[in-house]
Amino acid sequence: MRGNERRLLSWRVYVIIDVTSVGDRDPVAVAKAAVRGGADAIQLRGKQLTALQLWRYARRMQLLCRRGGAIFIVNDRPDVAVAVDADGVHLGQDDLPVSAVRSFDRRRALLVGVSTHSVVQAERAQRLGVDYIGVGPIFTTPTKPDYSPVGLRLIRQVRARVSIPQVVIGGIDEGNIGEVVSSGASCVAVVRAVCAADNPLQATRCLRHAVVAELAAASAVGATSS
Repeated sequence: MRGNERRLLSWRVYVIIDVTSVGDRDPVAVAKAAVRGGADAIQLRGKQLTALQLWRYARRMQLLCRRGGAIFIVNDRPDVAVAVDADGVHLGQDDLPVSAVRSFDRRRALLVGVSTHSVVQAERAQRLGVDYIGVGPIFTTPTKPDYSPVGLRLIRQVRARVSIPQVVIGGIDEGNIGEVVSSGASCVAVVRAVCAADNPLQATRCLRHAVVAELAAASAVGATSS
């Protein structure tokens, strides 16, 4: 198992820097704050950007993530990910197939993640050999208006059927993170909870603290009941 693959197991907070969600702030500055706040992984999402604009942001984020000890992932674009020596690429259900990305990434250096919205999709992603999956959207979220929320139950269902690391996403914030973790999640992905926060560093720090505390509480309950 490669070093980055091993790190997947310890991820707790995965921050997606959507350039449309940061307002008039520099997306790279928000990413830097998130890394300082304890984000394990940063994903750059800029669906409306040109390839050149995305590359410019990605190059800067890759450098700050490397310095800060976070994994850097590019949404949708394996070409940009390879061009900036990113750690990985994240694909949606309508993006390039995993096999095409693997053939493009001849060094097989990229982590590949895939968004899934059902047990069937999650099992298929595992068969295709992806490194991790996104599961959601758990709750309603304006960043994915075309998708209906899948609910907390899917977290348990996927956890029971899929062994690769899972990142739970969709409308998650400090107010509902307890029920998300108690449903089986060990890593949460957020967009607005950090990108739209007045203080992205503090928001990330609070989310990480909440996930770690909830996991510790769940572990203590399990130890007591066994």
